[in-house]
Amino acid sequence: MADPAAAPQARLGLVIGKRYAPLSVSRNAIKRVIREAFRHKRLALPAGDYVVRLHTRIPSVSLTALKHMTRLEMDGHWLRAARASRADRPPEPRPRAVDNAVTPDKGAERDGTRV
Repeated sequence: MADPAAAPQARLGLVIGKRYAPLSVSRNAIKRVIREAFRHKRLALPAGDYVVRLHTRIPSVSLTALKHMTRLEMDGHWLRAARASRADRPPEPRPRAVDNAVTPDKGAERDGTRV
């Protein structure tokens, strides 16, 4: 059972079926690459459950090319997810600029009134 006191974090689920990746070597390589990409981006992602599922048959390419393609695609997905989470949050307030030329006391003295 998970520790209820632990902070919520991003979690990953994978669905890589034989239908779209018939060779176990390919399925395992895809899973390894996705997990590694997720580990690198986990802290930038909002807390939640992320499920990655193949929806088309993988191309017939070398294992190295497949890993490279998978990593590029997953980095793009994680980047979009991180951007979307930042867009949902209200912007952080910016520090207000201080006008050093006129302070409230000097401005009040110029008008002839005192605060």
